[in-house]
Amino acid sequence: MSEAAGGHAPTRPSSEAPGRDIRDAPDADRVGADADTRAGTPRAERLAPLARGPVFGAMAALAVLLGATSQWYGFHRDELYFRMLDPAWGYVDQPPFTPWLARTITSVVDEPWVLRIPAVLAAVAAVLVLALIAREAGGGRRAQSVAAWAAASASFPMVFGHVLLTASVDLVAWPLVALFTMRALLRGGRDAGRWWLAVGLVTGLATYNKLLVVLLVAGIGIGLLAVGPWRVLRSGWPWAGVGIAVVVALPNLAYQVANDLPQLRMGAALAEDSDGEGRVLTLPFLLLLAGPPLVPIWIAGLVGLFRRPGWRPIRVLAVAFAVVVLATIAGGAQPYYPIGVVEVLLALGAVPTAEWMRTTGRRVLVWAGIALNALVSALIALPLLPLPLVGASPFAAMNQTVGDSIGWPAYVAQVAAVVDGAGAGDGAEAASAPVVITSNYGEAGAIARYGPDHGLDPDAVYSGHNALGFQARPSDAATDVVFVGELSRRVAGDFASCTTLDRLDNGLDVDNEEQGVPITLCTGRHTGWDELWPRLAHLS
Repeated sequence: MSEAAGGHAPTRPSSEAPGRDIRDAPDADRVGADADTRAGTPRAERLAPLARGPVFGAMAALAVLLGATSQWYGFHRDELYFRMLDPAWGYVDQPPFTPWLARTITSVVDEPWVLRIPAVLAAVAAVLVLALIAREAGGGRRAQSVAAWAAASASFPMVFGHVLLTASVDLVAWPLVALFTMRALLRGGRDAGRWWLAVGLVTGLATYNKLLVVLLVAGIGIGLLAVGPWRVLRSGWPWAGVGIAVVVALPNLAYQVANDLPQLRMGAALAEDSDGEGRVLTLPFLLLLAGPPLVPIWIAGLVGLFRRPGWRPIRVLAVAFAVVVLATIAGGAQPYYPIGVVEVLLALGAVPTAEWMRTTGRRVLVWAGIALNALVSALIALPLLPLPLVGASPFAAMNQTVGDSIGWPAYVAQVAAVVDGAGAGDGAEAASAPVVITSNYGEAGAIARYGPDHGLDPDAVYSGHNALGFQARPSDAATDVVFVGELSRRVAGDFASCTTLDRLDNGLDVDNEEQGVPITLCTGRHTGWDELWPRLAHLS
């Protein structure tokens, strides 16, 4: 019976070459998955064993690579932001989980390599889940090996495994939802529907990290309505899963409703900030999310959902892919949002790819492509280049997280020098150091982290960017301000004088968002903060 149909491995005929894995045979999906139920043996028992050697090897290789590079360059701007957010049930730009995780870890050890352990674990766990998806789809040892090593070599997952972002946790959350959905749809028997409860639980928990998982689940629901299997909708299990998801996510959903759906406002702000770029880039980005050499593999997975009879029950995943991509284009926010569903297609595509690898030449071609993808992904995604060479390389332009991790200590030293100079008067004048207001949360987070090393008070730094605009504003006693960035232009007329005293320079010629922005001292504020602060607050 077909591996792709999720059937059991038949007894090898005497003429079968002893070294061949028949579960990866090209005609392995001719029998539908329903045959497993008719055969009387639970489908789970008919799947190939987990290919522990190659799968665990891929997981170990990725863990070593990410762990070895996790301290290099420094904190990412989002990490600096997360660690300074006050505890809350949610924020205007994200749910609470990742900021809580970052704040908890850095309160114990405030170093990038420790903070990034959860990101590494998520990326490594995703490799295992994707191998399990290939196995659930009927993949034997070779298919699972291709899925695991392709996943470990994928470009954007490598980026999100290196830095702790909200997208890091989604690396494993989305494939888990897909895996449990597949088990609910492919496995026969009375208990198969219980996997919908696992889908609901993972979905509910994942909303505390990022609400985008709702797109995936909505796509699965639309897929059930559009392509079936419709009998599932008559069962109580999917609806029980929906109920679990809602109950688990209820505090998060309550926060959204009570605060006028801030995630919708944030999405609109991101779309406006990108000026429609996200809509234009979404389709081209599909070729880059895993890496160009892996595109044929995940395309094979997408095509297989329509061509392989054994995959008929899971065609909902093709619809889910379309829903996520179209929603990303319509929203116009970040073009990488479909990465989770592309991961799933990559794992599925490993099954027909393994069947195609019948000759030595084809096997060499596939493994060479995965190796090339791993090399290019590592060079672009990870801080492998010595810092003095980054400015002359294209990597900071190709991968924004590179530039967003460089220069923070140098920038903070410059800001501290301006603050010290402004407060270097005599007597009462010296006791009134200016507060610092930054244009974005990365600058604020950097000062909160590195400022104490230069005598800056981390509680005297403010920003109107995203959640920080709601967290705190300067006291009425603050009349002098050091502005970092261009925001001082919005309020220059509300001070007696504003003078640009320096410009940020990382000393490495790395062209990131901070390089070259002004440090401006404004003194003699004559407009109240109640009026000024709304003009400094912004979402992006």
